[in-house]
Amino acid sequence: MPRVVVTGLGPVSSIGTGIEEFARGLRAGRSGISEITGFDVSGFPHRRGGEVHDFAPEATLRRLTPAEWGRSSQFAAVAARLAATDGGFDPAGDEPGRAGAVIGTTSGESVVMEALTEQIVTTGFDGMSPGLLEQLPANRLAHAVSAELGLTGESLTLATACSASNYAIGYAYDLVHSGQADVMFAGGADSVCRWAHAGFFRLGALTKDACTPFDRDRSGILTGEGGAILMLESLEHARRRGARIYAEVLGYGLNCDANHPVAPDAASIADCMRTAQRNAGVKPSEVDYVCAHGTGTPANDTVEARAIFEVFGPKPPPVSSIKSMIGHTMGAASGFGAIAAIFAIDRGFLPPTINWTTPDPAFADLDPVPNTARQARVRVVQNNGFAFGGNNAITLFGALA
Repeated sequence: MPRVVVTGLGPVSSIGTGIEEFARGLRAGRSGISEITGFDVSGFPHRRGGEVHDFAPEATLRRLTPAEWGRSSQFAAVAARLAATDGGFDPAGDEPGRAGAVIGTTSGESVVMEALTEQIVTTGFDGMSPGLLEQLPANRLAHAVSAELGLTGESLTLATACSASNYAIGYAYDLVHSGQADVMFAGGADSVCRWAHAGFFRLGALTKDACTPFDRDRSGILTGEGGAILMLESLEHARRRGARIYAEVLGYGLNCDANHPVAPDAASIADCMRTAQRNAGVKPSEVDYVCAHGTGTPANDTVEARAIFEVFGPKPPPVSSIKSMIGHTMGAASGFGAIAAIFAIDRGFLPPTINWTTPDPAFADLDPVPNTARQARVRVVQNNGFAFGGNNAITLFGALA
């Protein structure tokens, strides 16, 4: 069956847009956290997040008119255009229907939903804007990518929350690996919005100033936004057109705790890791780095660390969380993790967990790559993604052998 490789990357984040700027941000341990401006935060005790302040979709998009699309769809389309440009993709060079898009999200067009809600509250249902209603459906995210790139293959939006990008990458991998597609664009997009900010605050999961994953004194997440898309294609297709190959998608694993709506389960996450490694043909000892889900909440990091020690033993590979830099980008989170994982393989550095000061005695032997990026020879990376409802998704990437 066809092997699947990554040949294009498209990050749109609070620490940089495009592969070079995003890589520089990760390597420098840059923080993209600032006071939120996308909505009125004056009533909130916690007011910071990872917003993309310099987002200018019109500078990148070639086919879409930004005003006709919601912010999350714009993130997805711009990230996909960046990945396509990076990968040298030309849809005209392929058989129609052999390239498509799978995009993950948590909230879809959340900013559009809030604008419509405000119109209803202010003027009633008759006051809703037809233009905004047209932008609302969550399937618009994948449609935006397909329309921007002229893709006529499968176009699917997956709303599996904070693990959605890994679900999307896994789904796209299956389409290429099974021969149903030659090229797929996969990842995720989400926008900072009031209801998610309020919801995490009421849940007690929102920290005030800085996200500090795996630190003893960690106190929660900061919401973030952006788009993260990978271009996947068969190895044969990539070699035929002379494409640069970043890494190989080795496999993935999925499962669901089917238990608590928000509390993660260590045994279930450990099972997901074993499933992903088995599907990828990788032993725990062969994994050089784990790009963690690492939200910075006391519960997540404790459970994730417990699962890592259960699977890898007393000396696991380095484990870092890029959410310390860009916040929790929800449906895009594991897409950004996948890009960071590929940088680790292709550029030989581990992104740091910034804001880290104090080891947690509950997992003192965990190496969080504290505060400073580290040069390393990396062959295999595990990228963790977990979601409310116990929806776990893990992808594995490797250097092309």
